[in-house]
Amino acid sequence: MGSPDCRNSGSRRRCAPLWLFDLDNTLHNATHAIFPAINRNMHAYIAQVLGDGVTPADAATVNRIRQEYYRRYGVTMLGMVRHHGVNAAEFLQEAHRFDDLPGMIRAERGLARLLRRLPGEKILLTNAPRQYAQQVLRHLGLQRHFSAQFAVEAMRVHGQLQPKPSRRFLRKLVASHGIRAADCILVEDSMENLRAAKREGLRTVWVTGYLASYHRKKSAACVDVTVKSVSQLARRYRRPSSNQN
Repeated sequence: MGSPDCRNSGSRRRCAPLWLFDLDNTLHNATHAIFPAINRNMHAYIAQVLGDGVTPADAATVNRIRQEYYRRYGVTMLGMVRHHGVNAAEFLQEAHRFDDLPGMIRAERGLARLLRRLPGEKILLTNAPRQYAQQVLRHLGLQRHFSAQFAVEAMRVHGQLQPKPSRRFLRKLVASHGIRAADCILVEDSMENLRAAKREGLRTVWVTGYLASYHRKKSAACVDVTVKSVSQLARRYRRPSSNQN
């Protein structure tokens, strides 16, 4: 993989940042229609897995399992794989079944122009599956702006799935670029993922514009910059160390 564009300034080596962009609720509004559909699909699939082969598990059981695995692993999928023998690819396929994905996507205009204006390399880092991520990027016209795309299937350490908020995968990704963690900026809607990144020394941008109001809590110490939209990044990225609201 490449490394960010660097130049010497006196005794300090200054680098253009390596941007790590989340996808859902960061580059587009997944709350509008996509997340509700994923939620229904995932619930139905888990109910079948937890059922007795004839009758699906009840809603209370499914919700309890989902919440437990999300707390333990950061993503429900890992819990289903580790404790119920579910195939990860099958889980992702069933959760991301859509009748009309392009019709469900909502995003701001000008995202491609924004990405062009940001100095440095851009990488997509999403817990969504590869096929879905590529479809969304193509619809938004953004695929050529990312030098690499890490969907959930590619987030592995020693062969084991390590999706966000895995700090082990973040360390691996930073090391593979041969740069300092401080030269990387994670742009995300998830506070858990931002917290893990900050503990690894990355800079962080919290995108709040697509979050439901009850998720828009006050920025935590793990957040360097808070923006409603990635469209604000071009004018604010130079001051990542201050908590701007």
